[in-house]
Amino acid sequence: MNEFLEKEENIVKMLKTVFDPEIPVNIYDLGLIYKIDLQDDGHLIIDLTLTAPSCPAVDFIVEDVRMKTEGILGVTKVDINIVYDPPWDKSMMSEEAQLELGFL
Repeated sequence: MNEFLEKEENIVKMLKTVFDPEIPVNIYDLGLIYKIDLQDDGHLIIDLTLTAPSCPAVDFIVEDVRMKTEGILGVTKVDINIVYDPPWDKSMMSEEAQLELGFL
């Protein structure tokens, strides 16, 4: 496996350890990660959304994402953008997440 794909896999693994404190499913499987852009210089740009625009855990989630992804070998800088387009809905969740939350 090439080094770039390995870094991207590590990023996804770390994102799967970030949880909204009110939901027992990680943000990746919830479908809250819209974009992972790892540039050649190690600059990582993540677009993420929230289950609701007024989510009280936004600061906690963003800081957790930042701390966990900054520690990945080869990542030199992390920028996290909160986006609301397209609006999140439960169809964006993985099948695992839908099962966990009782939607299937």
